[in-house]
Amino acid sequence: MKRVMVIYGTRPEAVKMAPLIKALEASPVLEPFVVSTGQHQEMMDQVNRWFGIKPDLDLKVFKHGSTLNELTARIASLLDPVLEETKPDAVVVQGDTTTVAIAAIACFYRLIPVVHLEAGLRSGDIHSPFPEEANRRIAGQVTSLHLAPTTTSRDNLLRENVDPAKIVVTGNTVIDALNWTAAHDVQFSDKRLRKEHEADRPMILLTTHRRENWGEPMRRIGEAVATVAQNYPEYLVVFPAHKNPLVREQVEPAVKDLDNVVVTDPLEYSEFVHAQKWARIILTDSGGVQEEAPSLAKPVLVLRDNTERPEAVEAGTVKLIGTEVSKIVEATSSLIDDLALYESMARATNPYGDGRAAERSVAAICELLAVGKRLSDFTPSSV
Repeated sequence: MKRVMVIYGTRPEAVKMAPLIKALEASPVLEPFVVSTGQHQEMMDQVNRWFGIKPDLDLKVFKHGSTLNELTARIASLLDPVLEETKPDAVVVQGDTTTVAIAAIACFYRLIPVVHLEAGLRSGDIHSPFPEEANRRIAGQVTSLHLAPTTTSRDNLLRENVDPAKIVVTGNTVIDALNWTAAHDVQFSDKRLRKEHEADRPMILLTTHRRENWGEPMRRIGEAVATVAQNYPEYLVVFPAHKNPLVREQVEPAVKDLDNVVVTDPLEYSEFVHAQKWARIILTDSGGVQEEAPSLAKPVLVLRDNTERPEAVEAGTVKLIGTEVSKIVEATSSLIDDLALYESMARATNPYGDGRAAERSVAAICELLAVGKRLSDFTPSSV
C-alpha cells in the first residue's frame, strides 16, 4: 500500500478534499493519512462530520489575530516533523490557501511528490485574490502532479511550461461533493430560514469574505444589498456572515434594520448547498460558489473585478459586476425584472465537473506512484 497524505485547513478545502478522501479509502492500493492544519477549525469540523471524515492528525495552527506570516511559520514548523515521521509516498494539497503554499514547500524540501488538486487557476493579478493567487502559483512551482479542474486551467499551466505529462484534467471535486449533498434532505437550523423556505419565498443569497473586499468595497456591498432589499420587499435576502468580524462589521450596519434581510452565522456546508438550491439569485465573491451554482441552474453575480474561474462567465451563468453600488443594484434588478435575461443565465450547464473528479484524481495518483493508470480527461461534453 502506498501512503498518500492529504493536508487541508479550511472549509472550502475540506469540501473539495472529502470526495478524494472517500475515493482513497476505497482504493485497494492507496492508504490515506489525513492531516488538518485547523486554519478554519470550527467550519471545517462541520464539513468533516457531514462527510464522515475523521482526520488522523490535527495540527491546530489557528490563533485569533494571527498575521499571514505568523500562520505561515506555525504551519511550516508543525508540519515538517509529521512529514519526517510518517514518510508519505505523496502529499495532496488543494486550491490556494496558506496551508497549500507552505505544505507544498515543506514537501519539496523533503523530496516528497506534491499533488495539487484544483491546479492551474489564474486570475492574472498576483494581488487579486490576495493572497490566494500567489499561494497557488507557489504551490504550482513544486508540484509533481497537477490535477486541473478544466481545460482552461490546463492551458494556464501549459503556458507556464509545465510538462503536459504531469497534468490531468479531472473536473472539480466540488461538484462530486455538491451532487452527493444536494441529493440529501436537509432542514435549516435557523427558524426564520426554515419558515421562509417552507413558504417558498423568493430569496437572494449573499456571501462575501474576500480579503481584497475588506473595508470600503464591503461597505458598498452592504449599501447595495440594502437598496435591493428595499426596492423588492417581496424578496428575502439571506447573508450568512463570515466568522471574521471585519466582514460582519462592514456589511451589517446597512441591512440590520431591514425586515427582509436575514444575517446569520455561517451555515453548515449541507445547509449552504440547500440555500443555493433555494436562492433565485446569488451575489458572491466566493470561488467555490462560482463553481457550484451553475450545477444548480442559478445565476451568479460576482462581487469582484476579475476571476480565476472564467469558464462559467464564458458559459453565461456567471457575471462579473465588481463592488460599485450602482452596478450591483442594476445587475440584481435586471435579473429580477427581466425574465428572459434570468432564464438565459439560469441554464443548467456546468463546465466544472461531472461528479467523477475524485475517481480521475485517484487514478492519476496511482499512475504517479506506479500502481495504476490514469483515466481519460474530463471534458464538459462528458457531463
